[in-house]
Amino acid sequence: MLKLITLFVFSVLTLQGQEHVMDLGTRGKLTLYLLGDWKATVINMAGQYEVTFTPRSDAVNASGSFKISFPEVDRLDTKARLKQRVEVDGAPFASQSVEGKAYAQEFSVGTGYGYYCNFTDAALRGKRAPPGEFKVVSAGKVRVTPEIVVDIFLGADAFRDAAYQQLLGAIEGMVFVPGRGR
Repeated sequence: MLKLITLFVFSVLTLQGQEHVMDLGTRGKLTLYLLGDWKATVINMAGQYEVTFTPRSDAVNASGSFKISFPEVDRLDTKARLKQRVEVDGAPFASQSVEGKAYAQEFSVGTGYGYYCNFTDAALRGKRAPPGEFKVVSAGKVRVTPEIVVDIFLGADAFRDAAYQQLLGAIEGMVFVPGRGR
């Protein structure tokens, strides 16, 4: 009976979600699993790989961008360095946010480690955000391996919105399969 229930739940989740595989060549594959209905826009050129997810429904105002880079030198070799880098990179958002400062939080990822900062747009506080503008954003990085870093940007109308939570879940549930090396 438990196997039947598990199979049913998995089937329902599979029908309501999607899988996006990022082929990183000899470095491996990174797979994101998203609940909900999203469309992906992929840019893959000159050693850069970027995918942006937007909801298929115009009624949902959210976006998630994942930019993969392949650094030659591992400057994010410790959690402390990565956390500091994320906070420094978040400074432009912080200056226009309600928070006023970038406070890094740790992603719970299966491979590697990562941090992100949350920001609330002070100008949109208490107002309806126009499509494509976001009341809340999160910016961060995940160091998957010394050779693979993912820069992340999430935007939505609220941190508790289903769309934001689906994007955050995709990051924390991403799976990396190593390739055969460079």
